[in-house]
Amino acid sequence: MANLGLLYGSKTSNSSVIVSFRIPYFTHWGQQILVCGSERVLGAWNVKKGLLLKPSHEGDELIWSGTLSVPAGFNSEYSYYVVDDEKNVLRSEAGKTRKMSLPNGVRIGQLVELRDLWQAGSDDLPLRSAFKNVIFRKSWNLEAERRVEKPLEPVQNPSDDKDSVVVQFRVCCPNVEQGTSIYVIGSSSKLGKWKIEDALKLSYAGESVWLAESVLTKDDFPIKYRYCKSDKAKNIAVETGGNRELLVDFSTSQPKYIVLSDGLMREMPWRGAGVALPMFSIRSEADVGVGEFLDLKLLVDWAVQSGFHLVQLLPINDTSVHGMWWDSYPYSSLSVFALHPLYLRVQALSENISEDIKQEIQRTREHLDGKVVDYEGAMAAKLSIAKKIYSVEKKTVFNSVAYQNFFSENQDWLKPYAAFCFLRDFFETSDHSQWGRFSHFSEDKLEKLVSIDSIHYDIIGFHYYIQFHLHIQLSEASEYARAKGVVLKGDLPIGVDRNSVDTWVYPSLFRMNTSTGAPPDYFDKNGQNWGFPTYNWEEMSKDNYAWWRNRLTQMAKYFTAYRIDHILGFFRIWELPEHSLTGLCGKFRPSIPLSQEELEKEGLWDFNRLSRPYIRQQMLQEKFGSSWTIIASSFLDEYQKDHYEFKEECNTEKKIASKLKSCLEKSILLESEEKLRRNLFDLLQNVVLIRDPEDSKSFYPRFNLEDTSSFNDLDNHSKDVMKKLYYDYYFQRQETMWRQNALKTLPVLMNSSDMLACGEDLGMIPSCVHPVMQELGLIGLRIQRMPNEPGLEFGIPSQYSYMTVNAPSCHDCSTLRAWWEEDEERRSRYFKTVVGADVAPPDRCTPEIAHFVLRQHVESPSMWSIFPLQDLLALKEEYTTRPAVEETINDPTNPKHYWRFPGVHVTIESLLKDRELVSVIKGLVRSSGRSYPPSQDDELQLEKPSIENGKKEEAQFTASKLANKEAVTV
Repeated sequence: MANLGLLYGSKTSNSSVIVSFRIPYFTHWGQQILVCGSERVLGAWNVKKGLLLKPSHEGDELIWSGTLSVPAGFNSEYSYYVVDDEKNVLRSEAGKTRKMSLPNGVRIGQLVELRDLWQAGSDDLPLRSAFKNVIFRKSWNLEAERRVEKPLEPVQNPSDDKDSVVVQFRVCCPNVEQGTSIYVIGSSSKLGKWKIEDALKLSYAGESVWLAESVLTKDDFPIKYRYCKSDKAKNIAVETGGNRELLVDFSTSQPKYIVLSDGLMREMPWRGAGVALPMFSIRSEADVGVGEFLDLKLLVDWAVQSGFHLVQLLPINDTSVHGMWWDSYPYSSLSVFALHPLYLRVQALSENISEDIKQEIQRTREHLDGKVVDYEGAMAAKLSIAKKIYSVEKKTVFNSVAYQNFFSENQDWLKPYAAFCFLRDFFETSDHSQWGRFSHFSEDKLEKLVSIDSIHYDIIGFHYYIQFHLHIQLSEASEYARAKGVVLKGDLPIGVDRNSVDTWVYPSLFRMNTSTGAPPDYFDKNGQNWGFPTYNWEEMSKDNYAWWRNRLTQMAKYFTAYRIDHILGFFRIWELPEHSLTGLCGKFRPSIPLSQEELEKEGLWDFNRLSRPYIRQQMLQEKFGSSWTIIASSFLDEYQKDHYEFKEECNTEKKIASKLKSCLEKSILLESEEKLRRNLFDLLQNVVLIRDPEDSKSFYPRFNLEDTSSFNDLDNHSKDVMKKLYYDYYFQRQETMWRQNALKTLPVLMNSSDMLACGEDLGMIPSCVHPVMQELGLIGLRIQRMPNEPGLEFGIPSQYSYMTVNAPSCHDCSTLRAWWEEDEERRSRYFKTVVGADVAPPDRCTPEIAHFVLRQHVESPSMWSIFPLQDLLALKEEYTTRPAVEETINDPTNPKHYWRFPGVHVTIESLLKDRELVSVIKGLVRSSGRSYPPSQDDELQLEKPSIENGKKEEAQFTASKLANKEAVTV
């Protein structure tokens, strides 16, 4: 939140003044409240030396208070903390630190009381750049008006009147239209006796804070009051909720000054809507085969026309690891700082492009203008054209002030990135372990590689040149979105490619012998293996997570909001051995394992039996039929009669896959490679416990162990013990550790920028996740087909909490149309449960069905409804001619999926002209009561429809209409 401490400075004096801290907060047993600040008397940010407050009950509230003496002229930053008996921090306030300086005129021995409210994570959201700099962006400059206005004069010091006190009312109100004033009205005559014309007007104090002072006497108390807005037309908007109350006990040593920091003005929760689309899926009349950063300006125009305050993208960093279509995977970063050359507009590289290059660009556009993205073709063509322009323009660009500023600000990552790209192309691999003497990064080697005197500097300079122009183009689109009131939302991938710039430069930050993934869930019953190395959080913490902080700082140059991919990874990550190909046999990191001693106490002794693949002859015969003997002789050793184990050369998933290919090449086996590999993997994964490779006396229960024959062949006692330990490992013993882990890392990310943070919290959710997200002010994700609530098949949007983003689908699952059409029985259950119709649903996802589903979401309490563009296009029959399954962007079960779907199979220019579709979408947004950016397109005649008319329009899409399949004009 904003800094709600004292405002005025004072003349220095040797006199002492008493400062009292007072904050209401309910704690649990063993918890205390402490205040710590920048000055020595408040601990100099050493919480152990901070001021412990004492609790007292006042009515239904638990009040924590404490005092200290300070010299006149004292000022300090400070924050409140929840601590245990040893002053270990259990919880911190969110937002910026508070600022305190003593008011003018405070005399020796006088008491200044700071009445604060705990700053929760959600309190800070309106001050994030998405709101402050975009949605609430003013056409008027409050800071400029503040400088012009006469400074707020402190009221007369009431030191001679023992029955009076100066009260400074302070409230944070970031969304104030031009000509609107803020008042405090209340029961006292000084506050207007609830009449706005006599109320106390507040002045703007900066950082979205408004304040005013008043001398109140004993007879004024107790005071009930509220804050309100009054616009030019004298329309009054009083804050929601109950009356605020101020009590002062004049029978004790009451304060002479009270600073009443009242937090946020209580208004109706702001709600908005947006559209989600991968950068590569945007198509325009100017692009060369794939969406480009400058296309975002057109998409922003369409968003504004449609009533959307947000455009969400997938990751846009360079992924050029393999030099082929595998690089289409946007979550496998070559560099977490560099932008992807794929999104470059080559026409914008220069104003002096030769005619032959212009013709080449046009021919390339025509060649690449297909139904799907040709990743390799688009990359090769753009780089080829860019090199020709670079050869002409490079000296002019490199001598420009803009480029030199860019290089100066970004050289810490830009130099290693350019050097990496050069070495990747020279050695024809991104696997830096194959680069000889360059395998190990050093600053000395880097400086030689990028030296302007090197014979290959022209290649290094080309990578600088491309990144500079990408920065210029994305910055232009980003600022355009801000000016239009549209939030540009980026995506923060959870991992990096193991053959990346980051693992080359910072190898100690990664556990290179491991792989990141996810346990079995909605997306994949066999789990996922993303191939990224897991993080060495212990090493990262040594510099306060500088690598992460730098990532967020870089993102904030372009985005005002971001999605944290797989936020569960900041609590714990599903870690697999590097030699795994699937995601099933992993463990959580960090986690408390099952110790050998613990297992022995439970009567389990045969650890080889529990942790070695359980393979019997009967299993081989059942899985491989008549080929079982060939399989056994090729992959297994019989260590006792009818008992088998994998040979050393094929005892991991990667070894099995390699050996299997060799066998198939020799035509030893006739069955399909996929089926054989799956059956062999099943044998390898047939364990109850996974032994820790770094500690032979620690074990982890294999996920879904009850599905294995290894478990089912155990005696009943062993089964019962393993069931109990399994539940304890996955659902109980880790919660405190995971909570603490998240509270170490996530606040660092969130405080690294002022972007609005959203967390993708799908999958297997530990019970600690949502409380931590709520505490930190992180917005969660709700997908209707993947409800968080147990026992529900379909989420209920009307019951979603405010701190959520909702959507009917996302890039990791099938679109609304495909989901509707792929499962008849599920479709019928949805139609009966959600739509409330007993008749058979339509086989196709008609525009009426799409409208019903979207309306559910947009009318929900969620802060944001963000719709994939494919789901919005389902509102009009014209855009549903292609098979629905082709619109799916990603298949999480396939790690080598080709990310190439052009989500817009028409250009953005065409969508801008489709007034019918725009009208329907904007009608949905407006009738739901969500905020929408102002549109200047009067030709669409979308302005000023009444809410009542909007509701009447929505009534066309009732369940009865759906059930009867009546035609509705869209």
